[in-house]
Amino acid sequence: MDSMKKQLLLVIAITGIFFSIPVLSADPDMEVIRKRVIDAMMRPSVDEASVGNIMNSLSPDGKWSGINYIDVSRTGFQHSEHLNNLVSMCRAYRKTGSQLKGNQVLKKAISSALGFWIENDFQCDNWWWNQIGTPEQMVRILLIMDNELSAAQIKGILPIAGRANLSAPGARPSGDRIKIAGILAKTMLFMRNEPSFSNVMSVIAGEIKFAAGRGMQYDYSFHHREDRVTSTLSYGMGYADAFAEWAELAAGTKYKFPDSAINLLVDYYLDGICQTMVFGKYPDPGAENRSISRKGNLDPIGAATPERLLKATAYRKDELEAIVRIRKDEIRSNLSGTRFYWDSEYFSHQRPSWFASVRMYSSRNHNMEEPYNSEGLKNHHYADGSNFISRTGEEYFDIYPVLDWQKIPGTTVLQKDSLPPENLIQKKGLTDFVGAATDGNSGVAAFDFKSPHDPLGARKSWFFFDNEYVCLGTGIASEASLPVVTTLNQCLLKGTVTALSGNLKVALRKGDFMLRGVKWILHDSIAYIFTDTATVNLMTDTATGSWYSINHQADSPREEVSKEVFKLWIDHGLKPINAGYQYIVVPSVSEKDLLDNPGNRGIEVLANNNRVQAVRHALQNMIQAVFYSPGLINTSDGLILGAESPGIILISSESGKISSITVSDPSRQQSSFSFSVNRIIDSSGDFYSIKPEPDKSISRVVITLPVNEHAGKSVTIKL
Repeated sequence: MDSMKKQLLLVIAITGIFFSIPVLSADPDMEVIRKRVIDAMMRPSVDEASVGNIMNSLSPDGKWSGINYIDVSRTGFQHSEHLNNLVSMCRAYRKTGSQLKGNQVLKKAISSALGFWIENDFQCDNWWWNQIGTPEQMVRILLIMDNELSAAQIKGILPIAGRANLSAPGARPSGDRIKIAGILAKTMLFMRNEPSFSNVMSVIAGEIKFAAGRGMQYDYSFHHREDRVTSTLSYGMGYADAFAEWAELAAGTKYKFPDSAINLLVDYYLDGICQTMVFGKYPDPGAENRSISRKGNLDPIGAATPERLLKATAYRKDELEAIVRIRKDEIRSNLSGTRFYWDSEYFSHQRPSWFASVRMYSSRNHNMEEPYNSEGLKNHHYADGSNFISRTGEEYFDIYPVLDWQKIPGTTVLQKDSLPPENLIQKKGLTDFVGAATDGNSGVAAFDFKSPHDPLGARKSWFFFDNEYVCLGTGIASEASLPVVTTLNQCLLKGTVTALSGNLKVALRKGDFMLRGVKWILHDSIAYIFTDTATVNLMTDTATGSWYSINHQADSPREEVSKEVFKLWIDHGLKPINAGYQYIVVPSVSEKDLLDNPGNRGIEVLANNNRVQAVRHALQNMIQAVFYSPGLINTSDGLILGAESPGIILISSESGKISSITVSDPSRQQSSFSFSVNRIIDSSGDFYSIKPEPDKSISRVVITLPVNEHAGKSVTIKL
């Protein structure tokens, strides 16, 4: 600071506490962090030509003619462009090596644009801009310009930046609280207020925790609101990004995060975020909400956050390094695993060459995020058992303007003339029996589905194995005189579509088709195999639409968009009473493999009715079963399995003997799960008992189930 500013005492009220710009030197560790923050802001290169255009197009009164400064609505607020321009000019003025460094004409433009904002103090109808978006940009200006700002400018900026404070309404425990705390911490860095900075850093570190309401859930998913809708890839990713930024900034100083907090953050990042992404790189469309209506929302994610975590800790270092290398295209993904997020009722199945997910909801959760700010206007059926499948991560890239929103992949939907109004998108689920069981490698998801939008019900389940998964549906019923369809997939069309009907293989050109007696359909190396020959509907043609039809933000493109689409579905007809379906999805398969192996790949559907849905995979020696009520199943190799209560069970065998058992209670109402099996098993453990009955060659198994915050989680016992 120059001598005049050292004599100046600015007193600003922020969160009810009065702060001042001190005249003494600041804490050394705080200065280290301050420098790191500024270095990070200045790191990107400067486009002098672009900044020159910004500077030259500024009007004498400090505004740009292309910006609508009148509209401060939730769908408007182009004012953000003004702030972006202002920060770009500040960076060009201060960056070493910039041809505009120290340029006095540029500084005059900065002062003019900044003065215009301070004088008008624009505030948006959307609180986020007032408490996060605008304050964040103001703090950047403070730290970049630093002693180039006048006392009057600092006095004008600080109250605007000060709207990011821990007493602000938006600072509720969630992905926004950490962002607000981070802006406040940077404000304290500018002011060199060590006591307040230290307090804010303690608050930031304390926010890395499990939460029963808003925040990081016990299953490593994320809830931004009390509606319990998954927001792992939106607010939850922002949550992790913000913490990772501060973990790196504070590393090696007295303000560094405790090891317990850092470790939990890494666990959440690897086991929550990365397992909700295709290959840990592409956002899974099945986990998205209203943000799916934003162009480019499924773009691959960069490596900045895992790189920051690596600078802060060595915990799970190899896994973080692998994510970095995957995202930089240095290696192919080697990720593999199956996870069920019981708090969010979202299931993911990751393999090195493919990824699939299932999204559901129950009476415990709502189906979707509300269409805040007029985004995501057609998301009514997006969580109705959606099942997205990816080999590359680009299958659904920007398909959403042309999407048929009543044929979401995996869903069973009543085909209406039009969707209900957008204010009716969010609904709470109507059934309890919704969940999954997984041993970490394989698993099954089950959805006792009753539509909150339509007179429609179904029981749907998905059985996941190493190289394929099985989709079963039963009890599909509706009282409405409208068709009900189950959609196998709707994605971007890529290459030829081939179908096998009887012994006839057909390459299908563009158009709409009804295919009878189909054994399998192959598109983009993903096969859909029908265990019984089926009649299916197929569209391979150009679809049109617009971004504005699903997103009414002012910057949402209104021009017509056209894309070639692959859409495959089963029509259950009008007023189905007890319709069903069963098919196998085989990703990463060739036409030759399908022709050389025409069977069901060792898969046997044991049951598909309203009481039980079950599958046996002979090649993996595994049985997966969903019991909606107590019941019994028999397998072709003589195993008899009887469940004494509703639940899900996986049984794996080795050399003819049961080697592991996994169970769960989707209803979250039982303290234990009991079943019998006609095999002698002599074992016991801390949370299970197995009582063999030698005379009957039967074993009765009782497994204690998790309760409270872990209710719905799977339990696996190894034998």
